Amino acid sequence: MIMKRRMFLQAGAASLGGLTFLARAHAGEPMGQTLYNGIRLPATWPPRIDKLTQEPMAVPYLQAPPAVIPIDVGRQLFVDDFLIAETTLRRTYHLATYHPATPVLRPDSEWERTGDSPCAMVFSDGVWYDAADSRFKMWYMGGILRSTCYATSRDGIKWEKPKLDVQKGTNVVHAGFRDSNTVWLDHDEKDPKRRYKMFRSIRHQRGWALQVHFSPDGIHWSDAIVTSGPCGDRTTVFYNPFRRVWVYSLRSLPQVRTRQYREHADVIAGANWKVGEPPLWVGADRLDPPRTDLKTTCQLYNLDCVAYESILLGLFDIWRGQPNDRAKPNELVVGYSRDGFHWHRPDRRAFCPVSERHGDWNWGNVQSAGGCCLVVGDKLYFYISGRAGIQGKPTSGVCTTGLATLRRDGFASMDAGDQAGTLTTRPIRFRGRHLFVNVDNPKGELRAEVLDDQGRVIKPFTRENCVPVAADRTLQAVRWRDVADLAAVRDRPVKLRFTITSGKLYAFWVSPETSGASQGYVAAGGPGFKGAIDTVGSSNQK
Repeated sequence: MIMKRRMFLQAGAASLGGLTFLARAHAGEPMGQTLYNGIRLPATWPPRIDKLTQEPMAVPYLQAPPAVIPIDVGRQLFVDDFLIAETTLRRTYHLATYHPATPVLRPDSEWERTGDSPCAMVFSDGVWYDAADSRFKMWYMGGILRSTCYATSRDGIKWEKPKLDVQKGTNVVHAGFRDSNTVWLDHDEKDPKRRYKMFRSIRHQRGWALQVHFSPDGIHWSDAIVTSGPCGDRTTVFYNPFRRVWVYSLRSLPQVRTRQYREHADVIAGANWKVGEPPLWVGADRLDPPRTDLKTTCQLYNLDCVAYESILLGLFDIWRGQPNDRAKPNELVVGYSRDGFHWHRPDRRAFCPVSERHGDWNWGNVQSAGGCCLVVGDKLYFYISGRAGIQGKPTSGVCTTGLATLRRDGFASMDAGDQAGTLTTRPIRFRGRHLFVNVDNPKGELRAEVLDDQGRVIKPFTRENCVPVAADRTLQAVRWRDVADLAAVRDRPVKLRFTITSGKLYAFWVSPETSGASQGYVAAGGPGFKGAIDTVGSSNQK
């Protein structure tokens, strides 16, 4: 059965300040910036939400996508219907799996031991790949609320704790009280002394605030440059490179676990908000299932984000209720955004779950790392804090850092069985010349064809002329016989129609290079990449 995607406003859309996004546009409200993917923002940005309810967030660009979608930035993922006009394929969402080496970092140093909860865990903090010296780098909480420590790795699995000069003989890089923390490797920074940025949650006056620090190497940090406006303790920060703004993901005040939103192009000026100024953003909703052993309403404990390929990836830390016998059993759930504010969360299962077996590293709690994930060959690496808990006590127990993995682009796939299925995109436009897919169909077949905006096949880009693909590769070229590339259909509205049997299609993109470089964002980086963007393609494939 063909699933038709229609481009009108769905009933029951959530209200943004009394009128829906689309109603405002149709009422003649001025529109603002047009994004890389054709989405046009309203002139009033960010949106003002009067009240967060238990209803899922409406996503305007899914209700009315652009007439033509530019796809020059990044791999195009099938996490939603944004790109799909019609299909007979079945979408499947996939979960991460914990690496056998987990936990990969344990509290085995004297300064990491604090009472009954020794700690070496990312509490956001950050895990990045630094191409400047070809190292994985991790910042983490050393000892509960005690300090920020630093570790390095060549492969992302075996980690070393170097002895540094900040606190001689230790790997401590910032001492003193801290709660939540974010460390960001800023590829766009022009000043080498500000290449790394730290946002440290501290007690301030009668509540909490962030202090911002800079560093050239991630080891030697400046004094606090600025102290932010008031916020909750679990406040984090990320950079949105699609719009070149820093986003403060604020735990709402007072003690309701939801998020407020603050963006600014200047990281220092962005910290200077006042009480009530940052608008409401997002929270848990009625689709987030509570624990079966508790009668409670879920809450959003934290939201870490990063640009991945052509989307903004969000790791939602969902608090599902508080048992009496262990620390908060938070779990990570994935969300996706194409405008940086509105979130589509189609799968509410735990992407990275807690364990229900006492004694496991993650029986008590799991939370995400700043930077969210890294691209390592054909996989994504997610570093996750885990609290083992202490049975009968709502305390953390031993706190470690684990590793979860997922196929590259593997959040969602469009699947076909023995019978051929098709997927036709909405009208798209590209400046590249070479079509690539992420596909798993070694026993099947995939072909592609190019259609004009009226749905007519454009020769020679026919299904019959397409060289069939049967492969399990995260980067696979799609070609047509007797034609070098897609130059003949560049810079004009076209549709792509894929036909596939016995396999899964994860993503497609049109690259300017035969290497398949996507020109999209690679989250917290990875081996072979030169910075925040994939400019290397197949030269990075192992």
